[in-house]
Amino acid sequence: MNQYELALVINGKLSEEDRDAALEKVKALVERFEGNITKVDDWGKRRLSYEIQKVREGYYYLIAFESEEGAPAQIEKLIRIMETVLSFLIVKAEV
Repeated sequence: MNQYELALVINGKLSEEDRDAALEKVKALVERFEGNITKVDDWGKRRLSYEIQKVREGYYYLIAFESEEGAPAQIEKLIRIMETVLSFLIVKAEV
């Protein structure tokens, strides 16, 4: 299993319930592709360095997980179509 980190920015205009639902949906995607979430860091609401979809603030999360090599590509495909996610990046973590 490889170690990965997923940096995620969720729309800052969402209510707390919608934001939590979006985060849970992303976690479920990781687990759906047999990933094991090891850590979730909530960085809180921050101002974006540039406007994305006419939104100036977003909620930042860092999710560390373990999975097989092909899983991140599948996870990216599904996160890309989520309307609540403004930006994301999956990188292989150095161990």
